[in-house]
Parts: sequence; structure tokens; C-alpha cells
Amino acid sequence: MAQNQIIRFSLNLGYDQYLMVYQGVAKQVSVVADDGRRIAFPAGKIQSYLNRDGVSGYFEMELTPANQFVSIRKLR
Repeated sequence: MAQNQIIRFSLNLGYDQYLMVYQGVAKQVSVVADDGRRIAFPAGKIQSYLNRDGVSGYFEMELTPANQFVSIRKLR
């Protein structure tokens, strides 16, 4: 049985950039992971990390072997 994969990445979105999600302009966040892969995921997955400055930090996302979302957490 294959293991879940862990993807780490830095993210720095200003509040105005994240606001586009609520306005319906943007639905996905796209980042380059530490290993060079470009990943995209629903912006709602990081909503809990939104503050008055936006969303910034170093994150870890867990995906199943079939690339289904499991979780995301902020490491720093």
C-alpha cells in the first residue's frame, strides 16, 4: 500500500489577493513546492490561516497516493 505524500511550500498572499476568492475571481491557489512541483488547491483550504495581513508562512500539505487532499498545516 502506497504512503500518503507530504508537500511543503511557502506561501505569501496579501489580504487583497486572498479577497479575490470571496469576490469569485480566484478559486485556486497555485504555488511551487520545495521539490519544484507546481501544485494548485482550493483557496478555502487555507482560509483558517487568513488574518488581516493575508496568508503567509511555511505549510505542509498531505495528499493520498491518488492525490486527494487529507490536510494542511502551518509549520511556521
